Amino acid sequence: MNATKSPYGDFIKRFSLLIKKHPKLITTTLSNIFTMRLIGNKTHGDLAEIAIAEFINQYMYDFNSIHVGKDLFRAKSKEEDITINNEITGEEFPVSLKAYGDGPLQLSTDKSFSMFPYLEKIGKEIKKRDIIEKIFSSKEFLNFGDINVLPLIYDEKEKKCNILVFNVILAKKNTSIIKKISLGNGRKHPAYRFYDKNDGYICEVRYGGASANALQRGLWTNTKNALDYFTSVTNGWIDYSHNTVLVKLFSHSLVSSQSGHEKALKEIKKNITILKKENKL
Repeated sequence: MNATKSPYGDFIKRFSLLIKKHPKLITTTLSNIFTMRLIGNKTHGDLAEIAIAEFINQYMYDFNSIHVGKDLFRAKSKEEDITINNEITGEEFPVSLKAYGDGPLQLSTDKSFSMFPYLEKIGKEIKKRDIIEKIFSSKEFLNFGDINVLPLIYDEKEKKCNILVFNVILAKKNTSIIKKISLGNGRKHPAYRFYDKNDGYICEVRYGGASANALQRGLWTNTKNALDYFTSVTNGWIDYSHNTVLVKLFSHSLVSSQSGHEKALKEIKKNITILKKENKL
């Protein structure tokens, strides 16, 4: 999460305030998103992008959002799934949506594979504060504080979810040591882990070479192990439930015509209007 004065930081504050005032709206939306896991283990991630974009458009009047995740005609300069525009200030910023289980969380894919080699040149254990500050200000770590990641975290066993935002500013400030972790304990590739003065885990840079897959590269953290470095946008964990009617709606929609979809959409829009009135939006 960037500084609170940034466009994304301002959005997060407004987003959190809306959720605090109207928790049923986000609970309904997240329940629908995680219901998609009944269709497929990865389905919810893609649908979360269009769901959150529509949530913003329907319920946050000072903002509008566009889903750009799979737009083949849009050149992406940054990692983004949706673009949000502040209609008051005119500022536009990209956001990367992540729908992960409670645990490891990828913050950046580090497509240029620059972070890990840069740390290797410095050493296996980095403690000096001036060197750590140099690392964070380097071009190799430019994306460290420049990625707006909005993680939708779920615990499927307990049927609870949370929107947890990683606090990049605090992570930079509190990093006291950076250590290279070698192979072992099921690791195929090494990683550099960042710790605070109390040996508390903050995040890590994974290897990411030619032989590494998506899980073995980039900048990662952990929602369980680095809890002190997350801010809950939902003001804590919220319970969710599966909406099996939604699954039936999807299955029927896929074998029905566009005219049927148009009629269903009209009814759904009526329901959204009712929800807005109930929540005085």
